[in-house]
Amino acid sequence: MIERLLPAYVACADTHETGAEGAAGLYPEEAALIERSVDRRRHEFTAVRACARRAMSALGLPPAPVLRGHRGMPLWPEGTVGSMTHCDGYRAAVLARASDIRGLGIDAEPDETLPPDVWPAVSLPSERRRITPDADAPSPHWDRLLFSAKESVFKAWFPLTRIELDFAEADVRFHRDDDAAMEGTFTAELLRTAPGMPRVFEGTWLADKGFVVTAVTLPHV
Repeated sequence: MIERLLPAYVACADTHETGAEGAAGLYPEEAALIERSVDRRRHEFTAVRACARRAMSALGLPPAPVLRGHRGMPLWPEGTVGSMTHCDGYRAAVLARASDIRGLGIDAEPDETLPPDVWPAVSLPSERRRITPDADAPSPHWDRLLFSAKESVFKAWFPLTRIELDFAEADVRFHRDDDAAMEGTFTAELLRTAPGMPRVFEGTWLADKGFVVTAVTLPHV
């Protein structure tokens, strides 16, 4: 599913499996990161790293551990950029050569409305004027899609800046060709700056199979 949102030179791998697939293939240093985790977290961790290894193979790279840096940032093989996401029922990893693209960010969420207390915390007044959360509305649920889009923006931003980006520091607008389309694009206007970073991020979105999925790509200038 995630491959529908990204250029052909980005290697994509995903799964809808919910078990502990790939657990036997964890590297010792990866296993050490989750030795005290609950089973659900272990399943997510191992499954998404199995996807990461498939993406490496698609790029012609040998398998390698994916460890964690500051704030949980995935540490990819030298010369590559990537992103991972997981939620109940879906895990995905994407990877590209750093010579082809500057940055990547992906996120997947269940296609359902956000909890009422979360919505004000992740949205700007301008976004709340454009989007009204409605649990009974048909797919996509735009409040959840907004949350996902911001997650993708932050995942693309942070590895390049090492600067935290708050939910209130990106103003997101969605676009689609017609009212019935279940996919489209979005723009995120950043309300803070960092050296060498664009003020507007471009992304793509998709609603399918009970999920909303978003992706951001940062090309070389």
